[in-house]
Amino acid sequence: MTEYEAVIGLEVHVQLKTKTKAFCGCSTEFGKEPNTQVCPICLGFPGVLPVLNRTALDYAIKVALALNCKIHSPTKFDRKNYFYPDLPKNYQISQYDLPLSYDGFLDIDLDGKDKHIRIRRVHLEEDAGKLIHKESTSLVDFNRAGIPLLEIVSEPDINSPEEAYQYLVTLKSIIQYLDVSDCDMEKGSLRCDANISLRKKNTIEFGTKIELKNMNSFKAVKDALTYEIERQKSLLSKNKAIVQETRFWDTKELKTFPMRTKEEAMDYRYFPDPDLPMFIITQEKIQQIRESIPELPREKIQRFIKDYGLSLYVAKILVSSKKDADFAESCLKAYPNKDKKTLVNWLIGPLLQEANTRGCGLADLGITPQGLNELLGFVEKELISNLVAKSVLTEIIEKHKSAATIIQEGNLIQISDTESLEKIAKKVIQENPRSVQDYKGGKNNAIMFLVGQVMKKSQGKANPKIAQELLKRLLNE
Repeated sequence: MTEYEAVIGLEVHVQLKTKTKAFCGCSTEFGKEPNTQVCPICLGFPGVLPVLNRTALDYAIKVALALNCKIHSPTKFDRKNYFYPDLPKNYQISQYDLPLSYDGFLDIDLDGKDKHIRIRRVHLEEDAGKLIHKESTSLVDFNRAGIPLLEIVSEPDINSPEEAYQYLVTLKSIIQYLDVSDCDMEKGSLRCDANISLRKKNTIEFGTKIELKNMNSFKAVKDALTYEIERQKSLLSKNKAIVQETRFWDTKELKTFPMRTKEEAMDYRYFPDPDLPMFIITQEKIQQIRESIPELPREKIQRFIKDYGLSLYVAKILVSSKKDADFAESCLKAYPNKDKKTLVNWLIGPLLQEANTRGCGLADLGITPQGLNELLGFVEKELISNLVAKSVLTEIIEKHKSAATIIQEGNLIQISDTESLEKIAKKVIQENPRSVQDYKGGKNNAIMFLVGQVMKKSQGKANPKIAQELLKRLLNE
């Protein structure tokens, strides 16, 4: 790639989590029996009239403002005409020349440096249905048809698969903070298409654009772009022409394959939807929605660093989702010590490990800030070891009991009195003459093996700090 640079633009589609569809009153609930959440309007029966969902419009404006876009007023809806089995009206209600918003931007973090990605437009449209392919047949489920959909189109300012990945992660986080979509790619509520071309470095003219589809995860987007860069590079090095087309990402072959020639705007025969009027969005409405936008991830990261003395690395982990950020802040506020280091280490250590194991967030573990502080109190008073505390944490999550109850029921208070520990230490020294000789021969690490043996004999109850001091004293006598 030394001779070429990738030019990438992303089109992200986000389902808005309204209770009803964009232009009718049908439910948007996911997972219902096929074709049970439909009506004459979303099925495109003759003579029916669409009515715009006010909440969908408000949500769309909210996202546009969070992405620093300008709002078009008036704005209108258009018919995008194409014929496909999952499109019941044979056109999609979308927006063409007067989209809801335009000229925004999103800054992404790349190894501590910001990169500015321009947003061309954010517009509102309706989703299509869903095709279900069987062995020799294809079935159509229209439950999804008409669900309000945002299309967020970036300018071709992205130059690598890693930048594309970071753009998607940042965008998803902002949308989840706004609470307008669950952004669940498995449910299809967040989907991404990518446009990519190569051009020689230090040139302005774009190469031939390829559209990539069928990428069902951010990793898949990154992998598909990586593959496509190498494919196009190989063609260009052989002086072969790149054909403008749509290609799909095959998750088994890990390759892109031709799907169809790429359509242009003229192919869709856009024209204003005659059943929907122009919509005037007042400055009062824009200001009202702007004031409802919560603190977004970038601002929250900076505040966590300033208010709680966190590093950028830690702040980014804790702020990755709004629920986890709120939980972490509740823990930080409730923690009695001014130095938050112990708490932070537990949040991004044992708690995050438990969350990852269960495939959930920190806030979903079921432990309260007060419950976590109680557990850490036992550790800080040296009543239990860190190792025991981790096992207690697991039981708190699984059994929904307090730390005090679990420690009491399991008789887990660690042994700190020297008299009891000395007996165990003497026995360990007697049973491990080789490690004793290693320690006396200058191998200081041998002491840790002996401490481990004391912990084993005490069933994990020995205070490791006191055990180590005892062993050193006994060995040096």
